[in-house]
Amino acid sequence: MSGIPAKATESEDPSGGARAEAAGFADVPADALRVADGMSEGDAMSVGDAMWQSSPPGSIYDYIKVASFSIGPDGLVDQWSLRAEQLFGIPTERAVGMDPIEAFVDPELHERGQRKMAEILDGREWTGVVPFRVAETAEGEPVKEGLAEVYVMPTRTEEGERAAVCIVVDVRILRRIETDLAASQAIFGQSPFGFLLIDPDLRVRRANQQIANTFGGTPDDHRGRGVQDYLQSPEAERVSATLRRVLETGNSITDMHVTGLVPGSEERRHWSINLYRVHSGSGRPIGIAWLGTDVTARRAAAREAASARRNLALLNEAGARIGNSLDLETTARELLDVVVPGFCDLATVDLYQGLLAGDETPPGRSDGSAELRRVAFASAVSDAPFAGGGAPVTVGAVHHYPFNSPCADALRTARPQYVPAEEGGPVQSTLAVPMVAHDTVVGLVQFARTKGSEPFGDRDRDLAVELAARAAVCIDNARLYRREHERALILQRSLLPPGDPEASGLDIACRYLPGNAATEVGGDWFDVIELPGHRTALVVGDVMGRGLRAAVAMGELRTAVRTLALLDLEPAEVLSALDEIARGLGTPGGVQQATRAARRPREADLSEVYLATCIYAVYDSVTRRCTFANAGHLPPVLVEPGEAALMLDVPPGMPLGVGGEPFEEVEVELPEGALLALYTDGLVESRDHPLDEGLQAFVGALTDPASLSSDGHPPTTAALNAETHRDLEDVCDHVLNTLDTHHGEDDIALLMARVQGLPADSVGDWTLPREPRSVGRAREYARARLQSWGLEPLVDTAELLVSELVTNALRYGEDEIRLRLLLDRTLVCEVWDAGLVQPRRRRARDTDEGGRGLQLVGLLSAAWGSRRTPRGKTVWFELPLPDGENGMVDPAEALLSLF
Repeated sequence: MSGIPAKATESEDPSGGARAEAAGFADVPADALRVADGMSEGDAMSVGDAMWQSSPPGSIYDYIKVASFSIGPDGLVDQWSLRAEQLFGIPTERAVGMDPIEAFVDPELHERGQRKMAEILDGREWTGVVPFRVAETAEGEPVKEGLAEVYVMPTRTEEGERAAVCIVVDVRILRRIETDLAASQAIFGQSPFGFLLIDPDLRVRRANQQIANTFGGTPDDHRGRGVQDYLQSPEAERVSATLRRVLETGNSITDMHVTGLVPGSEERRHWSINLYRVHSGSGRPIGIAWLGTDVTARRAAAREAASARRNLALLNEAGARIGNSLDLETTARELLDVVVPGFCDLATVDLYQGLLAGDETPPGRSDGSAELRRVAFASAVSDAPFAGGGAPVTVGAVHHYPFNSPCADALRTARPQYVPAEEGGPVQSTLAVPMVAHDTVVGLVQFARTKGSEPFGDRDRDLAVELAARAAVCIDNARLYRREHERALILQRSLLPPGDPEASGLDIACRYLPGNAATEVGGDWFDVIELPGHRTALVVGDVMGRGLRAAVAMGELRTAVRTLALLDLEPAEVLSALDEIARGLGTPGGVQQATRAARRPREADLSEVYLATCIYAVYDSVTRRCTFANAGHLPPVLVEPGEAALMLDVPPGMPLGVGGEPFEEVEVELPEGALLALYTDGLVESRDHPLDEGLQAFVGALTDPASLSSDGHPPTTAALNAETHRDLEDVCDHVLNTLDTHHGEDDIALLMARVQGLPADSVGDWTLPREPRSVGRAREYARARLQSWGLEPLVDTAELLVSELVTNALRYGEDEIRLRLLLDRTLVCEVWDAGLVQPRRRRARDTDEGGRGLQLVGLLSAAWGSRRTPRGKTVWFELPLPDGENGMVDPAEALLSLF
């Protein structure tokens, strides 16, 4: 029937009785076999003493496709089973009556198949593998080819004619089953993953060797075990519920994490399991497949990676949040804001008291028992005190650690230490980490975790050291900045006028407010300089820049201003000379080198450019006239009695250090009781308030509403007196409280002066002709005026000195002579003439008859000098008023001392 080798045997009993008997079917007729093949599940029939029942779903026949049909005496199919329909795809009505050789065998094998059929009908059995095909059907289905193993058994009909029964099995299904069995065996025997086959009762039906290696025993020992035999409660209940859900719904579970213990180990293990429902060949659920792998190492690596990422994120946050302020306490609080609660539950920061007090050298690596101040504390646990040993320390308290304590050891060795937890306390793990910056210990930070949190490990210790080191560097930088800021502030304050300045004919009040610690010290300054003739120079300036550099530049400029003022130059000349000095500040060779360098084409080094603004005013208390010169500064503000404040129109000029432009002067007559205000830009300008808005607010603050008449009429005398006698200190405080002076962006200088001119009876002014008798008249005028002022002790000295100055004016001067006596806090005598030659003091030799007049003036007066005027020069001397304490110099003794 086929070219494939087949086994054919001759039946000893043509009727097949011997074979049926051997099979236990001696009493079963052949037609009973045909009926049994088509019985449904649950159908049963009794034939003799035998009970027949079809296999229930899930039997081997669900996987092995077995079919049967019978061949009649004529060699045609006379019976066709339902399984034959499924295997060959031919319905019964078509199959019955077909020649199996013609229908299923290849045409080339028809002849041989016919011979085999004849042999079978002669009573011979045959077993073999036969290729078969089904021709194209009427419905146009394609040709079906297959390979079948056929077992043909001869039979007889009721009439005694020979027939046959054919049992057919699909060979390809068998080969597939072999492959599946091999794969199943490989999974159970060779797979590195743990595999369990669990039945619907959630009992293990089969386990592979990997399960046995993990949980002990052999694979057969695990048969019948339940989930609770592998996992502890409540993990076992969770997994059992999942198994039932998979069995009921058929939904697979992927990468389910399970935690448990293995025999002989206390280490918790982690598994990743996959669960899916297993079905029989008929599709009926028969259990659950469990595929698991140990992920303990992977979980540990994932935890390490997550911890590393968390630590890196914490360090990034620390870099962004710590050090934004130059304040020590604020930096400490920023550290705790980062670590609590992300790294620990409680934390404290202690800094050395000496460091906070501004000591030059911090304690460093001392014995660890130096005084510390607790500057910050943070807790993520409500009302949980920090249990670091001993009594709790509050923020701001000064304390120290015992010598043998872990904290003192950390400070002493500059290494982190673990602090033992107090028994019964909420803290279970504490790290004491020294704050080290530039090899200097500046303090100590303690990190603590409460019970329920994971104790500190080596990685946590390294992270804590890094966090403390970053904060320590920021704190040390803040300490250095604070020291520099304080030094610059001390330098700047030392360069400002000490106490309350005094001036002739002026009531002076001043204020200086430094910027905050974050903006550094600025270059603002003011000065009040007394000039000869009861005149006063008022100066306000601002060096552009911040820090010690600006303060030093300010000091140099202020010294230069005082020096130039003593030369009694005009305000414009003072600013011109000051401009030259400012240009030479950044050049080692001074002004001349700066001028030569400016002529060479090169790029300017902006770091060495010193620029400043300055306003210089000279007030004469006799005439109440004030001369202004401005170098890029804000305009002065004048408040006349009974009038609103106004800004004086003074040409601003170029800032000092720019050069190339002359400065203009403006002279203004100030009425009695007027208020003059000079200031820097920090008073009227900030980020929130532009300059124009600040100037208007300043002018409004200086205007006293009580002194203005609401009906438009001039103010009353009482109002004018109230305005005149308004305390100048109160005016300064009112201005600072009204304006926004707490922004701290820049320092503020404010100089206010109220005009109080010399009374007419305090001035003596005479014009003398150029003749010798004018010397005697000058002595008479001086004696009479001093006696009227009640200054008899000064009469002799004043007469002598007036005589010397008038004599010099007659001998060396030109045109008429003017004598003026001024009485205020001192007595000033001035002699004016039209000559341009300045008197020069020289030391007379013993044989010289003259040349001792100016020496005598220097000996008997408190000060003397000369200055140029628009029409010549003025020579002056000053005498202190008698106060009963300082004795007057005897003119006779002064004369004898010259020889």
